[in-house]
Amino acid sequence: MAGPVVPRPVDVARWLWIASACVGMARFLSQLFDRELLVSEARRQNPALGQDQVDAGVNGGILFGLLIALAILLAYTRLANAMARGRNWARIALTVLGAASVSFGLFRLVAWGSGVAASAGVQLRPVDLGVTLVTTVLEASAIVLMYRSSSHFAKHVTVDSASPRT
Repeated sequence: MAGPVVPRPVDVARWLWIASACVGMARFLSQLFDRELLVSEARRQNPALGQDQVDAGVNGGILFGLLIALAILLAYTRLANAMARGRNWARIALTVLGAASVSFGLFRLVAWGSGVAASAGVQLRPVDLGVTLVTTVLEASAIVLMYRSSSHFAKHVTVDSASPRT
């Protein structure tokens, strides 16, 4: 017999967190694989480097970026699953991370909408603005849904398993 059922809002919040992490990672990967931009930025920062050094630096940066993106996706997924199992510490961690992300997203959107970003010389591409809007909405919704079933966090529950945990 399966353990207690995860409330629907908590389960939806879990998938919203995972979806937000996937969307953010997709944006990061699209920026990471813009090799021409990375090479031109490396050349701008240090024009004395040879082409082999620039290529090695860009390749190392891409590899490091992939590792970081994978670690962030894994961390969000593990936190979301722990939250769905009723771990209050995971809910708090996701709330802190989500509140920071939502605040930053709103800041970017307001800066773009008011023209402050353009006057400061920051160029925001439409794709970046769209992804910022989507992740901000996903994370804000996930935070709200996590707290709709707060009694769920008074006990530990089993998620995606046939046997209950103790």
